[in-house]
Parts: sequence; C-alpha cells; structure tokens
Amino acid sequence: MIDGQSRSSPSATIPPRCYGTVAGPADAMVPPTPAPALPGADPDLWRRRISHDIRHELGTIIMLASAVSVSDDVGPASRKRVDALLGETRWLDHLLRRLDEHDDRPGGLPSPERVRVDELVGEIVAGLRLASIRRVGYTPGPAWAHIEPLALWRAVRNILDNACRVAGECVEVSVACEDGWTVVQVDDDGPGFGGGAGGLASLGLGIVHDLVSGYGGGLEVTRCEMGGARVRILLPSAAGL
Repeated sequence: MIDGQSRSSPSATIPPRCYGTVAGPADAMVPPTPAPALPGADPDLWRRRISHDIRHELGTIIMLASAVSVSDDVGPASRKRVDALLGETRWLDHLLRRLDEHDDRPGGLPSPERVRVDELVGEIVAGLRLASIRRVGYTPGPAWAHIEPLALWRAVRNILDNACRVAGECVEVSVACEDGWTVVQVDDDGPGFGGGAGGLASLGLGIVHDLVSGYGGGLEVTRCEMGGARVRILLPSAAGL
C-alpha cells in the first residue's frame, strides 16, 4: 500500500521506459537509456590492441625460430626449414608494421628502395620449395628495381602462392632484364587464368597490379607453353652498379 492506495491503482503505476515509441502522454515518457560502453567498443583502439598482441606473438615466434636455427642438435635439412620459417615470419612482421604505419599516416605509397629483385624472389622460391608439393624451378638473372621491398614481396607471393595452388606438377619462375624492364615471370601447368574455379583470381591480380603500378610497373597475363597461366611483373630496371 502507498498512501492508502493499492499497488494496482492507476495513479501508482510507474510508466514504462520508452525506446523510440510513445506509450502514453508526453510527460510520462522516459528518455532512452544509452547502452553502456563495452570494452573494445572503439574499433580503432580494439584494432591497435589486436595488432600489438599479434606483433608480440610474432616476436616470440621469431626468437624461438632463431634459437632453433643456431642450435647444435638440429641437422642441416631441419635448419634450412627453420630458416625459411624465420624468413616468412619476418616478412609477416614487416607487413603488420606497414599496416600500423598506414593507420598512423594514411595515404601515399611507402618510399621505394633499390632492390635486388632476383635475390628477393629467390628467398620466396626457397620457402615455397619447402612448403609446396609442386616442383618450383627458378632461373635467376641479376636484376634491380626501385620499389618498396614489402610491396614486391607481396606481389610475387600473391602470384606464386596461386601458381603453386593450381599447378598440376610444376611452376617455373625467372627473373631477367628485358629492354629496360626488370621482369619477374611465373609459369604454371594449371588451368590458366579463368580456366576453372582454381584459376588465378581477379582479386589477386588487382592486388598485384596496384602494388607494382604505384612504382611505374605493369602486369601481363597470358597463356604459357606449359598450358597454364604466364604472369609477368614488369618494373623499370635500376641497373646494377
């Protein structure tokens, strides 16, 4: 009982909260209650924290792999695999750092460097030879280009990962200089571009094109003598000294 009135008395009824609709007279409305802020509700803060944790874990993996690589109880073959794993992890760390830098300073391309293209591609091929069941051949020639190293790594990895995925048995990679261009060429014996669901994806091509075109390069896609796709990255050559 409140002031002699029953709890069921209309004058004692507490008006319901209203969320966007009118349930009674205007003076009886209760404004909506904002939802409490949840931890991580700020997407930028959440992303920075996740990035921090990923980088921390990558650092741990790099330290562990480095320790195994120099250990006396590891054979040459295993050490080669660990070194390849270490290289892949370091590239992933570079990629994550570039993402963080883009968040801090959006827009614009990273500054180019004079890159020894055949050596960088050779590092990628060495890792794929250990990870892929396909045979990966490599014919390098000394070649340089002005490009951001991570951009070149991403472009070549996109193409080679796809080639190794769709190839029947083998992938052939070469680096050479042709008429003022540094050319990275990848051939495979798969279905070719557009030749089935496993063919070279347009998303991957778009990524590669954007990566190299920003540094004056281009992309060519044709069919090769092996029956599959031939993808060529062309970059303005930076002649060796």
